[in-house]
Amino acid sequence: MKCLYCEHRCNISEGQVGICGMYTQYKGEIVEKFPHCYSTYAAAHIESIPFFHAYPGSRSLLIGGIGCNLDCHYCINSYIAKSDPNDVFVFRLEPERIIDIAKKTGCHNIVFGVNEVTVSLPSAVEVGKLAKKEGIPMGCLTNGYITEEVVEIFKGIFQFINVSLKSFSSGFYKRYVGIDDLSPILRNIRELSKKCHIEITTPIVSGINDKEIPLIAEFISGINPEIPWHVFRLLPEYKMQNLQYPNIYEVSNALQEARKVLPYIYFSNFAGSDWVSTFCPECGGKIIKRIALGGCGAKLTEYALNNGKCPVCGKTIPLYGEYIEWNSREVR
Repeated sequence: MKCLYCEHRCNISEGQVGICGMYTQYKGEIVEKFPHCYSTYAAAHIESIPFFHAYPGSRSLLIGGIGCNLDCHYCINSYIAKSDPNDVFVFRLEPERIIDIAKKTGCHNIVFGVNEVTVSLPSAVEVGKLAKKEGIPMGCLTNGYITEEVVEIFKGIFQFINVSLKSFSSGFYKRYVGIDDLSPILRNIRELSKKCHIEITTPIVSGINDKEIPLIAEFISGINPEIPWHVFRLLPEYKMQNLQYPNIYEVSNALQEARKVLPYIYFSNFAGSDWVSTFCPECGGKIIKRIALGGCGAKLTEYALNNGKCPVCGKTIPLYGEYIEWNSREVR
């Protein structure tokens, strides 16, 4: 039986699993092998996940599961994403319990991250249904290698999504990620942007995809020039530990040029980065100040917008949801 959760479209026999190891065939249906099983959860600044233009300042309940449908040679979470699911310590959280944790920790929203949400999508759908009833927004991180059927499911449960666009080359994806064609990912970014708030993240790999910055910027801008793009230096892990770190100045120069077509570009994971703040593309003023946390995210420290507009020139800044103080939500 064919699994239709991602574009691998694995043929799974009764009792067997596909590439991700997270779905099996049971009594003529494709079902989760580990429903409602998670590896971690924590309250986190939404900017650290990272989302810079969705509910700025808010507290998110970040939930991580196990498994992935890709095999990125540089994966920083390989101990969770690529380990045998049977060997990883997990715990079970029913959807009602997740909603309860979000409320009790004062979280405004829920984000599925750490690993690929698609490999446990039915569980996320159940959480999403309850979250919607409770008025709790939900987002996710995804590699975007999903079927058109799953895109429609995403639209129904996630209000904000960060898609990892790892390269603009199918050759890169074939050699370093384990798939032959990136076109489904590009298709899905276009489609998801029609309904959901979209942000995009790209790891820059020294000597491999660092020359693709202009191409990726043009692609994103062609969909919507107001889409935020997060770029971070790949600090080699997993199967690519011997690579050099990307040069900060070279990447910065390329991104500065890319800002001409895509104004909301962010470059983090190095000390003192001012690229994590939001600048008004009209007057150049710093309107949302953030500090780099060392990873690909940041922490919001100052918010100067007035009703979503630059306080100097009045330009409207594209944000999904209102600014929410970290401590503003009552813990219940």
